Amino acid sequence: MRPTRLRSIVASVFLLAASSTLAIAQDSGDWVERSNANSALLMEVFARWSPEAAGQFGVDGLDEEVSQLPPDLSAQTIAATEAALSELQARLAVEEHAAVRQDLEILVEAAEQGIEGTRITDKYELPYFNLAQTVFRGIRSLLDDQIPAERRDAALVRLRRYAGLEEGYAPIAEQAEAFIRARFDQPGLHGPFEDDLEKDLSNSSRFVAGIEELFQQYEVEGYEAAYETLDRQLTDYNQFLRAELVPRARTDFRLPAEQYAFNLKGVGIDMPVEELVSRAKVSFREIQNEMQVLAGLIAEERQLPSADYRDVIRELKKEQLVGEAILPHYQARIVDLEKLIAEHGVVTLPERSMRVRLASEAESAAIPAPHMRPPRLIGNTGELGEFVLPLRIPGEDGEEIGFDDFTFEAASWTLTVHEGRPGHELQFASIIEKGVSQARVAFAFNSVNVEGWALYQEAEMKPYMPLEGQLISLQHRLLRAARAFLDPGLQLGVIGRDEAFRVLEHEVVLSHAMALQEVERYTFRSPAQAASYFCGYTRLTELRADAERLLGDAFDRQAYHDFILAQGLLPPSLLRKAVMEAFVGPRIELGEPGERG
Repeated sequence: MRPTRLRSIVASVFLLAASSTLAIAQDSGDWVERSNANSALLMEVFARWSPEAAGQFGVDGLDEEVSQLPPDLSAQTIAATEAALSELQARLAVEEHAAVRQDLEILVEAAEQGIEGTRITDKYELPYFNLAQTVFRGIRSLLDDQIPAERRDAALVRLRRYAGLEEGYAPIAEQAEAFIRARFDQPGLHGPFEDDLEKDLSNSSRFVAGIEELFQQYEVEGYEAAYETLDRQLTDYNQFLRAELVPRARTDFRLPAEQYAFNLKGVGIDMPVEELVSRAKVSFREIQNEMQVLAGLIAEERQLPSADYRDVIRELKKEQLVGEAILPHYQARIVDLEKLIAEHGVVTLPERSMRVRLASEAESAAIPAPHMRPPRLIGNTGELGEFVLPLRIPGEDGEEIGFDDFTFEAASWTLTVHEGRPGHELQFASIIEKGVSQARVAFAFNSVNVEGWALYQEAEMKPYMPLEGQLISLQHRLLRAARAFLDPGLQLGVIGRDEAFRVLEHEVVLSHAMALQEVERYTFRSPAQAASYFCGYTRLTELRADAERLLGDAFDRQAYHDFILAQGLLPPSLLRKAVMEAFVGPRIELGEPGERG
């Protein structure tokens, strides 16, 4: 999902970071605490300008706080970040501990990239805020089964502050309208893409209804007056958008070249775009060939009339799980996969159970795809990540359309691997259980590393799946390769939307609902992010091949994967340095690696 501008102005400081670091053994000293004290400089900026997101991430004391939109928001954010950056650079100049120095380098580059992202956004974009979704997320982060009951009353304070009913707080809708109006006459700014704006406006009622449903579900009393006030304010705000921003919306979804290039860098893609696209096209064709072999075996076993992989997938999709059968099936699949992970020594499993649930209507509108809802990564007190399955997806006209892409039995294997174990859920659980510095959790994060790990683990687990599961695992890998040439192709203007739909629906065999949210993702939800999966998978596969080649029979897959997880959320170049210096190197020194038979 793309961030709203309300969050992107500051979140880019924290979530689009790349850096230069080494793997450091976790010694018994206090270096992690010292490093976290340095991270606090940027965390303070985060907490000030995006308290809802910072609180959900794990920063304490922010439950009642809400984001504000002063006219000079960008200037204040840049100034605060520059002040933190100056202090971080000063500390780096005198720091002698290797691990703390490396984390300081992470923080410095995170701050620099955040400032660059804010300036690029201000250079090109007319500001726009999807307020209904922002408020829903702010309330949802407090009204949740994993949030202690004593904290949930803070959601009512937060609601009142959004509505401007608390002293010192203007209505967020009024702030947003004034912020946008102030930039109407600034030359050279492009408005939001028209489809993006219309999608948000059509989904607004879902988010507003979702807010009330949360207060009712968790029995928070006294919300009604503030909710009705906020509802009226958001209605007026949407009328303002329709009257004055829709006419300024752009009809071309493509971002300026500088902005798209920054997006690619921000999600962690370290290949020239030409190389990314070329590799992805070759991989796409190779995956299709492999799929065809599996489809032939499945067609013969099932006596299907066609052995074409597209027809076989369509047959598998007919075996849909319905209603109450969906959750138990996925819960059972988690158990199946954990047994396989342990039996084949893939990775060490955490001492935590895994959660899976169905999404609400508002959550499905916010993130219209299966996803992992991460736990708080700082100060975790037992919260778990959740594998969330959306079932009702808003279409182009606002009407609900259905997926058939993940509610059939064969798809549950690879989806559970990716979002659950040994993919995202395990990656986040490992961070919580093993503990790493905040710099390596929050500020060295990029999408290439996170999504690359999950896709890499799909490939690791594929040999242990039944043939039907293997075919759909390859189908999902085919999708990730398609993303890596469709997203750049659309943004660079060499591929059209119709061609993208054809590839996704005919070649990848996605439902129209799934293809729709994919195209929206490439064009306006989060341009560049979808290409990160293929890049991350490619880098991790290359690294694994090099580690195995160098170590031969001394290579231990489980130890290798445990080591990868222990590094936190590092981008590929830094992870390679860590593996070669702290995993491969010491093992070579212990003895000559054996030859493979």
